[in-house]
Amino acid sequence: MIIVLSPAKSLDYDTPPHIKKHTIPDFVDDAAELIGGLRRLSPQQIGTLMSISDPLAQLNFQRYHDWSTRFDTDNAKQAVLAFNGDVYEGFSAKTLSAADLDYAQNHVRVLSGLYGLLRPLDLLQPYRLEMGTRFANARGKDLYAFWGERITQALNTQLKKNTKATRVLVNCASEEYFKSVKPKLLDAPVITPVFQDWKGGRYKIISFHAKRARGLMARFAVENRVNEPEQLKAFDAEGYGFDADASNDSTYIFRRRIAD
Repeated sequence: MIIVLSPAKSLDYDTPPHIKKHTIPDFVDDAAELIGGLRRLSPQQIGTLMSISDPLAQLNFQRYHDWSTRFDTDNAKQAVLAFNGDVYEGFSAKTLSAADLDYAQNHVRVLSGLYGLLRPLDLLQPYRLEMGTRFANARGKDLYAFWGERITQALNTQLKKNTKATRVLVNCASEEYFKSVKPKLLDAPVITPVFQDWKGGRYKIISFHAKRARGLMARFAVENRVNEPEQLKAFDAEGYGFDADASNDSTYIFRRRIAD
């Protein structure tokens, strides 16, 4: 079983990592190609392309300039310890043991506009490049064209290490990022957990809570060494529970009811 997550815009390079073990991303050459194109943009062009403020545009202009094909612990940090958004607050990798992170290394992947596909312990140099950015490049009009089938092929390579019964992709990524995966070319079925909260008299997806829950789900799978879809149904973090009546074979609905 492989769980895929989206990355985070917010990054933490101030907190020292609690483990030393790390790996190098598989798609460094591809990332370098993208960086080469991004370096040709001015801060103003970056701001327009990404719809971000002038200070953020200047920050990322500098990040692209500083980015290197040499990855070490001086210029990079393990991906799941560097990402710092809602999903990663739920995953809380900094409180996972070394054994847990070893398990995550084989069962969790992060989709990335710049790096394509990351393992949890892959070193990450700071960047901002969302998958949905319409950044024209030598391979096409946007990042989906740039990555093509590469991400799917990499997932298939990892999935083949599982037995047929456990060869499943669990989609805990956003729609923007999961569009970089081609389900029809995957050698495994896809299961998408959906997290809903009771609000205004009905169950609905509330973005902040859903993002955090995706991270909680990934943590649950890691801590409990989940490797079969049926085991995911036991997820009950922070009041969520599996709703069998609302779910089907490809969509697992988890709901919780809190006071309006």
